[in-house]
Amino acid sequence: MLKRTFTLIIFSLVCFYLSAQQTAAQLLDKSIAYHDPKGNWDSFEGELNFTVLFPGRDDAKRTVRIDNKKATFAFIAPYEDGTLKYLVENDTPTALWNDSAEVPAEAVEKHKIKTERATMYRNYYTYLYGMPMKLKDPGTKLDPKVESVEFYGKQYHKIKVTYDQAVGTDTWYFYFNPSTHALEAYQFFKDESKNDGEYILFEEEKIIDGVKIPKVRKWYYNSNEKYLATDVLD
Repeated sequence: MLKRTFTLIIFSLVCFYLSAQQTAAQLLDKSIAYHDPKGNWDSFEGELNFTVLFPGRDDAKRTVRIDNKKATFAFIAPYEDGTLKYLVENDTPTALWNDSAEVPAEAVEKHKIKTERATMYRNYYTYLYGMPMKLKDPGTKLDPKVESVEFYGKQYHKIKVTYDQAVGTDTWYFYFNPSTHALEAYQFFKDESKNDGEYILFEEEKIIDGVKIPKVRKWYYNSNEKYLATDVLD
């Protein structure tokens, strides 16, 4: 019995490491097939309602609407004193306060409202919720090597991603389930030599417009593993 168990362990390890001999591009294709089996992301239309849980402060309700077919985006944040909306239509950003483009000065100062933030939020949410499909975007540079690693208690296949200067300067790592190829964590550094940046661990999944999206994401600092926040899709 012991010999058979040992043999199975060795076989599993061999399979795990052999599967890591695939290229990053091959692994990415398998992960996209898992998350977006019908190729819906390019025409994705969905509303993501989520709660952000912060340590030591009140939770925050947020809504993101993404329509890739119409090239529109909306970010909605309700506050006690009003509702902020950031909209992007055909790359044109707009900031609204209680559905008005006339944003009171006190709201601008209190909530740091800037029209250009609409584009920033669009890029941020479509990038992170659009993973791993967004790794096919122009300017993305995949390191061809796939590593077999342990990351916070789990085994993963890991790939490194950098970007053309015009796209971004951060270094990203993506962690895939070695069996299903599901993306289960990602990590970024602004300056890897300083161990800055953050890592994000996923739990559960939710299917929206045919795309598997992480339901729970937990955020931590790389430098000291300090917990930052959790966002949970409704």
